Amino acid sequence: MSLLDKEPVKRAEKFLKDFDQSLEVIVLENSARTAQDAAMALSCDVGAIVKSLLFKTEDSFILCLIAGDKRCSLNKLKKIKNTKDISMASPEEVKTQTGYTIGGVSPIGHLKKIEIVIDDSIERFNELFAAAGHPNCVFKINFEDIQKITNGKVEDIIE
Repeated sequence: MSLLDKEPVKRAEKFLKDFDQSLEVIVLENSARTAQDAAMALSCDVGAIVKSLLFKTEDSFILCLIAGDKRCSLNKLKKIKNTKDISMASPEEVKTQTGYTIGGVSPIGHLKKIEIVIDDSIERFNELFAAAGHPNCVFKINFEDIQKITNGKVEDIIE
């Protein structure tokens, strides 16, 4: 069975194709579970890898899209969301909310509607790579299109 036949990858691919027929899922020989692994596999800058990190507030979830060479600032997120309590979602919550397992969380094609915040530092790259439902699957997209496809809000959310 090809990785492209796995349900989470098919879900991400359908979302991509519905947005733009020219966008494709790229299957990597090696795992892209971490931003560093993905950058090595794709021969690109680690910052061009989009990390999809799920955070939990008192009553909701927020998916933050962060450049691979940056760290998300919980303090900045708390200010943006005007809340005192934000933490990383557990692996089980990630799977329940997004339908993806950690290492393959895509910024698109989630099982539940999730608010998305995009780190403004990824705008410095012409080409971005994000997970497509599996640690060995990614897709290439530009900054403008990742905003459109995710309906994400661009903010300064890095340390």
